Amino acid sequence: MQDCCHQLIRRFSIRQHWSILTIIVLTPFFLAGAIPILPTFDDWTSLVSPSFEPFFSKERFLFFGYHWRPFDSIFGYIVGRNPQLLFPLLNHICVVLGHVCGAILLFLIARKLRLNSFACNIATLFFFLSPGMLATVLAVDGLNQTYANFWALLSTLLYLSLQGRKKYIAWLFFIFIATLCKENALMYALISPILAFSFSIINRSILRKDLVIGIAIMVAYALAILLLPSNIDIHPEYVPSVDKTIKDVFKFLLSTWFAVDFVSLLYPPKRDILIAAITLLLSLPLLYFVFIKNIKSFCNKQLIGLLICLLLAVAPHILTVFSMMHTYAGLPFAALIIATVIHRNTMTTNWKWAIILYFIAAIFVDIHLTHLSYQSGLVGKEMAQKAIQKTLSTPSTQHSTPKSVYIVIIEDLHPHFSSFCVPPSEAFGWGRAAQYENNYIWPVELNDTIIERNEKYKQNAMKIAQTALKQRQADCAWIIDDLDIEVIK
Repeated sequence: MQDCCHQLIRRFSIRQHWSILTIIVLTPFFLAGAIPILPTFDDWTSLVSPSFEPFFSKERFLFFGYHWRPFDSIFGYIVGRNPQLLFPLLNHICVVLGHVCGAILLFLIARKLRLNSFACNIATLFFFLSPGMLATVLAVDGLNQTYANFWALLSTLLYLSLQGRKKYIAWLFFIFIATLCKENALMYALISPILAFSFSIINRSILRKDLVIGIAIMVAYALAILLLPSNIDIHPEYVPSVDKTIKDVFKFLLSTWFAVDFVSLLYPPKRDILIAAITLLLSLPLLYFVFIKNIKSFCNKQLIGLLICLLLAVAPHILTVFSMMHTYAGLPFAALIIATVIHRNTMTTNWKWAIILYFIAAIFVDIHLTHLSYQSGLVGKEMAQKAIQKTLSTPSTQHSTPKSVYIVIIEDLHPHFSSFCVPPSEAFGWGRAAQYENNYIWPVELNDTIIERNEKYKQNAMKIAQTALKQRQADCAWIIDDLDIEVIK
């Protein structure tokens, strides 16, 4: 009898939480895919790359450029203690585990919103497997976005679960922690009350009061930025414009809802229209059921509230700069929108097949883009090894390694496509991959310039390199032309 009871309890638990079990099973595969991916592009210059500055410094705990992200900076200090062992291994492990924990929190939030078991599980898997998460979860510098999401979701769960003073202390504390991971998490000061009101967990009076508290928190953060010592320099890419905002809205909609292989569709060197078309067709049935067949459902208070939450979550990125990585910020609410529509419908065979087809497309895209990210990182490593080998084999540097290198980069033929397809010079990290390969012993100092690829680019590159050497700006020069590296001494 006792054994029978244990079996019933276990069966009930698996039936209610099968998405969590699926995530636990898939986590080793996520780690196996992410860990071999090497840094590229701004992974090399982000705060989570190895830092060798003293731990207690103003820049580490206050502002760095226009970011206030002390946790990133502390992480950079940690991996800087042993870069060859910890970077990017520790980055990938922390990011993947943060994504796993975020998915579990989303499941618990869906339960708090009283969605049925099937809807909760589908929301969790959509968030966990959607290709929209890839640019964050595979990125070496995805730590800030992952943990901003994690702490913000935790703040929302506590807001929905607790009462009285404990609720407000927990909610505001974890919003603050999330915001110190990445600034967009501050929007949860508005999102949490709107989400709770949409599902009738709080009334209109509490909503008004808590929105005032949320706005006050946002104002306090803005004042902190202005009053604390900082050197804020707004990058031109962050300046909003109508054209850029419209393009970013389209990027956001496509990357959030479609499990399409956008590399195969949009990136010329890797274009494969057949793959793009197949993944698009596999995505469409679920989108049809959610947005067309159930269009009238979106007049419902719950779905209107979720749409507002989704827009608030991604608004900081759309109004400044939006890339594939920033899709991650809105994914929890995209997942809850799908879950809410599922909750309001009877699950027919057609519905279930639409969900299965979406996940088939998502898993295929996940595997493909993971492989492309790995290949991009490998290019940077191979270039670093080539630069080191050529430098050491140059007669004038055989007995002494250069402390400083001036790098002349010929403009790449194709721009990068998120972190999945990165041109050679950016995979090389403008020379930083060579620093990493040498365990940061040499070169100590790097300077670079990028020149246009025109008819005289070779002569121009040589002239710039020789001028830098004559003016003693560096001990050595590297000319980067696609995958080719020429050493000038």
